[in-house]
Amino acid sequence: MTVSVSSRSVRRDQARNCRFSRRLAFLLTLRNTATVQPTVTQLTDRLIASYASAGGINHLDGKNLPSKRAISIITIDLLRLLFPGFFDEKLIHSSEIKVETAALLDTVLGSLEDEVYKSLEYHPPKEVAKKDLRNFAHLRTLEFLNNLPQIRDLLQTDVEAAFKGDPAALSKEEVIVAYPFIEAIAVQRLAHELYRNDIPLIPRIMTEWAHARTGMDLHPGAQIGTHFFVDHCTGTVVGETTIIGDHVKMYQGVGLVAKSLAAGQALRGQKRHPTIEDHVTIYAGATIVGGDTVIGEHSTIGANVTLTYGVPAHSLVVQKDANVNVMSKKARGKSSAEFQI
Repeated sequence: MTVSVSSRSVRRDQARNCRFSRRLAFLLTLRNTATVQPTVTQLTDRLIASYASAGGINHLDGKNLPSKRAISIITIDLLRLLFPGFFDEKLIHSSEIKVETAALLDTVLGSLEDEVYKSLEYHPPKEVAKKDLRNFAHLRTLEFLNNLPQIRDLLQTDVEAAFKGDPAALSKEEVIVAYPFIEAIAVQRLAHELYRNDIPLIPRIMTEWAHARTGMDLHPGAQIGTHFFVDHCTGTVVGETTIIGDHVKMYQGVGLVAKSLAAGQALRGQKRHPTIEDHVTIYAGATIVGGDTVIGEHSTIGANVTLTYGVPAHSLVVQKDANVNVMSKKARGKSSAEFQI
């Protein structure tokens, strides 16, 4: 029998592959597992069964909730309105600013009104009839947009505080375009306006969107004064009922939090978070706890301090005797192994 050259070549390759596969933890040729793979119908049935057994995390046949994706787009457009030219991909000339602003405002008005309407439909105000919700949403949205100039005034003080308070800042332009703090505080100040007007869901969606982007968790309910700055900002937590005065500077990892949430919903509406008066500086890692805790003006709270009570004005609070030891690893020898990395 005559064997072609190509056939001999194929057999030789197969033999080589077989020898090579023995040296591996798996075979080169995978088994056909199609018979054990679930079908889309089976996967669907399993999920539907889960919807029935874990009903608490479904939202079916209910009112139309605000869209997280739509609100993220609206938030970016609002940042473009607050900082024209900074959040745009193209340069905006001053001669075009009126036309560009009018077009963007019109887009935001329509989109935000739809989301506000969904929020109000989900949790309608008692004094507003259902048939009047759309008009009420329109008025609330117009009122919110009318406050953008005042929000810009506040943000200008925040930019100034960030630039003056950080020797690493090259310019105010760098602060706006690069510092995550500015984005976080801008979104919080926007969300706070909606929060004050009792618009449900949307304010928290906005601040959590900023939280995910910046690492800074600012509740929309927090009342924050002028010239606010958080250097580095990562890990900062500011609770719902926090009150922060003017010219307050904080560093990363500061927590303005509640004493205990064991009572859960019974605490709703109560003052749970601290009050920080004017011209206070709080260094990295400090935690200030409780609704009755007031930090007096011109005070300084040192790094890693935990406070569960208030301090008077002009206080300096530092952590003392932290028992930090510095020693020679060579002098200690190899026998001691308390700290191994």
